[in-house]
Amino acid sequence: MLRVLVVDDLAVDRRWIAELLRPEPFLEVWFASHGLEALARMAEQLPDVVVTDLMMPEMDGLELVEAIRERFPQIPVILITSQGSQELAVEALQRGAASYVPKAQMHLSLLETIRTVSDLAARRRDRCRLLRCLWRHGCRFVLPNDLGMARPVLHYLQEHLGYLGLCDQTERIRVGIALEEALSNAMYHGNLELSSQMRESAEEEYYRLMWQRSRQLPYANRRIYISADLSPQEAVFVIEDEGPGFDPSKLPDPTDPANLEKLSGRGILLMQTFMDEVHFNSTGNRVTMIKRWNGRSSIGNAP
Repeated sequence: MLRVLVVDDLAVDRRWIAELLRPEPFLEVWFASHGLEALARMAEQLPDVVVTDLMMPEMDGLELVEAIRERFPQIPVILITSQGSQELAVEALQRGAASYVPKAQMHLSLLETIRTVSDLAARRRDRCRLLRCLWRHGCRFVLPNDLGMARPVLHYLQEHLGYLGLCDQTERIRVGIALEEALSNAMYHGNLELSSQMRESAEEEYYRLMWQRSRQLPYANRRIYISADLSPQEAVFVIEDEGPGFDPSKLPDPTDPANLEKLSGRGILLMQTFMDEVHFNSTGNRVTMIKRWNGRSSIGNAP
């Protein structure tokens, strides 16, 4: 059972979220009307994920993100953004939130985001003592267009970040989110050549085309290439697809409040916020992301 704490001061929004999540039997949903109430509930029993609005009395979403990172760093926070809260949302992501969902898109992506974030936040306890002595690690994967195959790779990379002590638990979750977004972009927008704009305007057509292209040449035979060079000081990730690419100079600014409510560009924003450097090659089918030691962990601190 996955425990989700929803924090929102508006009863109508709490009921709406409850209806969105009710059909999922694996979810146990709790509620709080503001940040202080949420922290009191967490002191009694920890949820697996917190979903919070930003604009609330008593303690707003930004303050709640900071408090959870300080007191319960293993618990990821998902923001609900709305018109007028975009700049605050960017600040909350920078201060520790794991992801965000535009309020207008909750019916499309809230449940998926909860699943992804909670899955990446899951901690493995059966650690090998040999890996605690790891000092440097390099690896390369070649994956088919199957996000189910990508998630074990993400767990593997997060695990080794912990063994190397590069970043704390919160940062490992955020690195995992950035990698997940890069892999999704490589798979859907790169190899399958699907656009985020289509998903926003024609959701059924988007998924129909995704299913069709995943079984149709040349899309079905394309691969995703992942390489990682990890050390206690720095992690360098390179993700490349076999699609035609795009012009990186034409990417919309994902931090522009006018773009924050759109699904298109959401992945780029998360990647740029959670990594120290993000660079695309000139053809747009390879991204290099760098994460440096943040001073919050120590060598050998396994997940």
